Amino acid sequence: MTTEALATPATLSPWRSHGLLFLLAMMYADNFVGRQIVAVMIEPIKQEFGASDTSMGLISGLAFAAVFAVLGLPAGRLADRLPRIGLLAVSCLFWGVATILCGLAGSFLLLVIARMAVAAAEAPAAPAALSLIADLYPPQRRALAISIFTAAPTFAAIIAFSAGAWLVGNYGWRTSFIVVGVPALLTAALLAAFGREPLRGQWDAVVAHPAPSNMRTTVAALWADRTIRYLILAGATATLGGTAFGMWNATFLVRSHGLSIQHAGLLTGLIGGLSAGLGVMFAGWLADRLGSRRPGWRLAIPVIGHVLGALSLATYLFWPTGVGIVISGVPVPAAMLWCALNGFVTVWWMGPSFALLTTLASPRNRAVALALQTLLSTLFGVGFGPLAIGALSDALQPQLGVEGLRYALLLGCATSVAAIVLLRRASFHLKGQHTTLLTSPAN
Repeated sequence: MTTEALATPATLSPWRSHGLLFLLAMMYADNFVGRQIVAVMIEPIKQEFGASDTSMGLISGLAFAAVFAVLGLPAGRLADRLPRIGLLAVSCLFWGVATILCGLAGSFLLLVIARMAVAAAEAPAAPAALSLIADLYPPQRRALAISIFTAAPTFAAIIAFSAGAWLVGNYGWRTSFIVVGVPALLTAALLAAFGREPLRGQWDAVVAHPAPSNMRTTVAALWADRTIRYLILAGATATLGGTAFGMWNATFLVRSHGLSIQHAGLLTGLIGGLSAGLGVMFAGWLADRLGSRRPGWRLAIPVIGHVLGALSLATYLFWPTGVGIVISGVPVPAAMLWCALNGFVTVWWMGPSFALLTTLASPRNRAVALALQTLLSTLFGVGFGPLAIGALSDALQPQLGVEGLRYALLLGCATSVAAIVLLRRASFHLKGQHTTLLTSPAN
């Protein structure tokens, strides 16, 4: 497909819309395999370079998130102004190359730099893709479509933790990075060859005003909307706890339940990834069903998920150690039942919140709003989350030994409570601020 075709907006057929959604989901899944597979690389990388838990929190989080803090909003700005298909194709190409370079890093410093390059290449992915999905599907079907997209990373955890653990265990962490990077090159080619740009803002009931030309003005206008502000902060806070838990869960099973890294990665991938993926799609489906009749459900569903998530996480962390069952030679601790429940409910915020954000933001500012959400979620979750858990674990180690990680992971319960407070604030402002928009015939 030519550059001109990529830049020509079109109303796509349902099957072309579904096909593009599938391709976007595969791209996003590969992005998150590259993030999450680091969880089963922590011990081998730590041993090879002699790094501490705090340093591994840096390589798995802050080095990546710092780049997002710089490039996230400009990337969203580009997605609001350039053909998004072409932007994503270029992003995938450079992401694949940078991920392969991670496997070739000869020192810890070079690995940090390579991870920063991965973050730079990935910056446009989420805002551009979510902006596309908002133009592929009308608001009453958007939560499920966005949930399918955002479920891709949770299903990717199955690959990252199970297949990734096997790959790392048998071929090493360097080869694993290279294997993860190659599919992105194929995705870039498919987007360039078959992607087609939909009409921007075609499902919006009201024609939006042109986006302000100044980035600061755009962000200030979005942040001044209190519903949008609290919605974004709630998502970022939830991501802090969720990402930190996901990054350290396999290590927790190794240290506190005595599993091998291969078995721990397999369990966190299959049980955590599958339950979270199903939970994301269930919440999106439920939000489309209930939210069209009563907009408040779009925030009530995430609140309920966080309440159940905090309770199940605390139960999981302090459930007595011991094997519940052995399946095909894999010991499964009884506590994994609570891990599965936590994975299912703690992600209920994603589809409803992102769908609500695409409805509240102007089509010409939508990608910037999504980039702001992605930026803060990445900074909080990928940046500070794993680093905070690593630092807490190191601080508790003199008193508790390897069990310090168990108590450090309670941070996830605290972030769930904070997210509930922020969502309640967003709900309060939503009632009077956006009622007409959310209940319009087009929605």
